[in-house]
Amino acid sequence: MSFKQLRFLSLIVVALMAATQVSARDYTVLSPDGRSTLTVSDAERLSYTLTRDGQTVVSRAYASMQWSTGQQPGVNMRVQKAQTLKNQRDAKPSPFYTKATVETQWNALRLVCRDYAVEFRVYDSGIAYRFEANAKQPFNVESEQFQLLCDGMGDIYMPYNNMQMPMEEGREFESQFHTSFENIYTIKTIAEHDPKRLAFLPVMLENQGKKLCITESDLVDYPGMFLNASEGKQLVGVFAPYPKSFKQGGHNNLQMHVTEREAFIAKSVAKRNFPWRIIVVADEDKQLANNDLVYALAAPSKIADTSWIKPGKVAWDWWNDWNFYGVDFEAGVNTATYKYYIDFAARNGIEYVILDEGWCTLGKCDLFDIVPEIDLPAILDHAKANGVGIILWAGYKAFEPQMERVCKHYSELGVKGFKVDFMDRDDQEMVNFTWQAAEMCAKYNMLIDLHGMFKPAGIQATFPNVINFEGVNGLEQMKWSPTTHDQVTYDVTIPFIRQLAGPMDYTQGAMRNASRSNYYPCNSEPMSQGTRCRQLAEYVVFLSPLNMLCDNPKNYEAEPECTAFIAGAPTVWDETRVIDGKVGEYIVVARRKGSTWYVGGMTNWDERQVSLSLDFIASATAAQLFTDGVNAHRVGRDFKLEELTVQPNQTLDIKMKPGGGFALKIGK
Repeated sequence: MSFKQLRFLSLIVVALMAATQVSARDYTVLSPDGRSTLTVSDAERLSYTLTRDGQTVVSRAYASMQWSTGQQPGVNMRVQKAQTLKNQRDAKPSPFYTKATVETQWNALRLVCRDYAVEFRVYDSGIAYRFEANAKQPFNVESEQFQLLCDGMGDIYMPYNNMQMPMEEGREFESQFHTSFENIYTIKTIAEHDPKRLAFLPVMLENQGKKLCITESDLVDYPGMFLNASEGKQLVGVFAPYPKSFKQGGHNNLQMHVTEREAFIAKSVAKRNFPWRIIVVADEDKQLANNDLVYALAAPSKIADTSWIKPGKVAWDWWNDWNFYGVDFEAGVNTATYKYYIDFAARNGIEYVILDEGWCTLGKCDLFDIVPEIDLPAILDHAKANGVGIILWAGYKAFEPQMERVCKHYSELGVKGFKVDFMDRDDQEMVNFTWQAAEMCAKYNMLIDLHGMFKPAGIQATFPNVINFEGVNGLEQMKWSPTTHDQVTYDVTIPFIRQLAGPMDYTQGAMRNASRSNYYPCNSEPMSQGTRCRQLAEYVVFLSPLNMLCDNPKNYEAEPECTAFIAGAPTVWDETRVIDGKVGEYIVVARRKGSTWYVGGMTNWDERQVSLSLDFIASATAAQLFTDGVNAHRVGRDFKLEELTVQPNQTLDIKMKPGGGFALKIGK
């Protein structure tokens, strides 16, 4: 669909919104706590409004679809039956998440028509809806309309597509469907946002003192949704049309660029559920950082026995550019280097080592063409003898064509999983690839880390071996971003927005830490922005069930106290409490694994003091506290470590330097 066609559709939508709604039937659903009221109208076009404590937070939103059969779900609805469900309770085990069990309560409305239905759910923390198809034969989805009026709202946080392909007049949207889903947030009102740009989910809005976050879940066999700030002062859903033809190219020839697209967005079977559209509503910013709707709305696990899925830490090679020192071999993509990584991991209780790009011949897209410098059987034998797992990096075009052969062969050799990279699309075909890859890896008891990937949208609950995702402007940006880039503010924004969707392959753990004035991009010896304690805190604040140690072993060995904290921090949790936080300013999170608590705090470039109440511990307990050193604002690696005993309900006053943080471990 061209830009002009989309703009024409937008004008039609505006006209429909202005039309008089005659003989509309309104349905009302309350949240379980009674504070939110969802009103659904089945007039000319299905619409809904939402109030919270009597304040309107969604003044008018519209939902509909267009099928190739001529059916238009949500347009001129003829409701045959309206079903209500009250006080539904779900408890879903979540072994690789921020809490052991995700518990939710909701009320629902389901409107049933001849060939389709639509279900709305109202939670205390937000709303969700989805269409359901009940057709007689397969069809194509020509379009889907998600529209949210934003006039009068405050700022909208939009992560724009970073457009790796040039924009062409009249094809602005099409050129943005190829993206790595990595960018900082552009923060403006709806009228100020660029109507020619697409943003990927999640997107956050401010209205009536509340925060709203838009995302999706149970994204199966369907394209992901982008948002566009249309000139009608509304957010409009945009979907990549179905691919028709491709050209291989991109990084080391590992990508498939779409050269032509169909006139529809998805192929559909006759009977199916479409993805959930989610609007989270938070009274306080910190509630966004502990919201479970994406996980709760995902389909249940298809893996009955998850005991073979082992989360953990990964010693990672690429970020630090294999840049060893003080060793008697030449470091690089070779057997000696990886044996050193394995020895380092074994000494520090790190579960995995990854062989990133370079272990097989570049540009050939052949995962069986291993470079002569790598003796993979010897590396695997050394890893097995030391109790360390090996994960292999794979580009999309190398992995996808021979997926089963690759998984079968390398699982038999003892490889534990794959980090698959450079998908960089979320049209229906690419979404389907992620599900096929998850299922294939599960068949051979392998983990999969989806890098070069769109945001999580429920697959991690359905296939728990999908252990991590990128779709984040992570620490790798510090290898090349200019000095004007502000990663520190981004770090205290993503826990409230991007992480609401699920895990982040952010790849923290830098041992070179720069103050604001000292940072510069460096590919071979990269650094972080902000302090050392900020890097420690990210192992608590950020959710990464498969969590990288991005720096090289020699830098960690020079910092044993910090390395012990990082290596010992869990990657999945039994309980999470977000103590306090404000989007773009600071965050403090407490997480428990077993009887041990970890607390992490981070601030933006403002020096900040927080008062941390320990009302979540039950008895006097030994603790370790890492805080910014007195000179951390000048030398980012400056930190102070205290061993102390803490008491229940004790309050700790902790100062964070500009770009700083703190990390606290309570327990053995």
